[in-house]
Amino acid sequence: MTRKRIVITGIGGLCSLGVSAPEIWASMRAGRSGIGEITNAPLYELKVRIGAEIKSLPENVLDRKRTVTMDRFSLLAALAAGEAIGNARLDVAEADGSRIGAIVGTGIYGAGTAEVNYRAVLLEGRSRAEIFTVPKIMPGAPAGQVSMVYGLRGPVFGVTSACASSNHAFASAVDQLRLGRADVMIAGGTDAPLVYGVLKGWEALRALARETCRPFSADRDGLVIGEGAGMAVLETYEHAVARGAPILAELSGVGMSGDATDIVAPTVEGPVFAMRACLADAGLAPEEIDYINAHGTGTKANDQIETAAIRRVFGSHADRLSVSSTKSMHAHCMGASGALEMIACVMAIRDGIVPPTANFRERDADCDLDVTPNVAKVRPVRAAISNGFAFGGTNAVVAFRAV
Repeated sequence: MTRKRIVITGIGGLCSLGVSAPEIWASMRAGRSGIGEITNAPLYELKVRIGAEIKSLPENVLDRKRTVTMDRFSLLAALAAGEAIGNARLDVAEADGSRIGAIVGTGIYGAGTAEVNYRAVLLEGRSRAEIFTVPKIMPGAPAGQVSMVYGLRGPVFGVTSACASSNHAFASAVDQLRLGRADVMIAGGTDAPLVYGVLKGWEALRALARETCRPFSADRDGLVIGEGAGMAVLETYEHAVARGAPILAELSGVGMSGDATDIVAPTVEGPVFAMRACLADAGLAPEEIDYINAHGTGTKANDQIETAAIRRVFGSHADRLSVSSTKSMHAHCMGASGALEMIACVMAIRDGIVPPTANFRERDADCDLDVTPNVAKVRPVRAAISNGFAFGGTNAVVAFRAV
């Protein structure tokens, strides 16, 4: 049986780089970092004061009767999904809503809701939690809210695998389409982790940067946390052509693996297996990949191990690859990272421009790839992969190619 081709017909996103996919891409191309002082959330006695926050959201886009039931991570997902649906020229009202679904990844949960209710009940002594606490906080809430806002009655569920959540959501959506359970899937990731409790936990891990995120730079000292959401409209090639949809790129393959070793320390073998599985699923030879959007967190362990894994998979072709970490600009947006990096890959293919690794200062002998330091590179990008390697050793890699 011929395998169905899956294409991307619309994209949407919000993060510190902008509140639409075009704004995000323009910032990426310019190498502009969205990392700075956190001003929208009370930080109390936290030592960490930097992050990548969305300073203001679009107003009056969604009905307030709906938004009062949403935590911020659901709101971001719904806004990004709306942009992607509009971008895809998908009229859900005229389509069969039972054949359109939504899968949204998140690495955290409704953290803002948890914070507000913890303080209200345990610190301020209130007798009850806010009425919508449970439906706002649950990790599956963004997928449910997207489905309700836009009338999607096909497969709808959440995916959570820490920093690989977006890529696992894409993989799950591809499965629904290839299995014939849906004709169109809205998929991506979201997280809004810039709240005291989450940041306090990351502070305890001692993995946060003091100044900014410098992936692959010898003087890097950790990651930076950000917020955001990214969404894509995925559909079978035949369905997209039949309705005259704009086709941005093909999502040609996915690869997944588990390290099965340590809850926080990565291995080389897990990422190697995931990248090789992705290439095999996409039917792509290593030599056909021009760009890798690296997981690239800015920690020494991740950057060195990811470099070693890329060299093991791509051999001598690794020296001809363009590699970059856009987390240097939008920071680590947890479950949303892979979806924001999807935007980078799709637009790199369309525009023939590789976004840079910003904030780069010093070369590291253990990270000896072309990491596109500070300035975007103009080059043809026939195909790209996006790496997602998460705590728990959950790895997911997605391949994109020109159509």
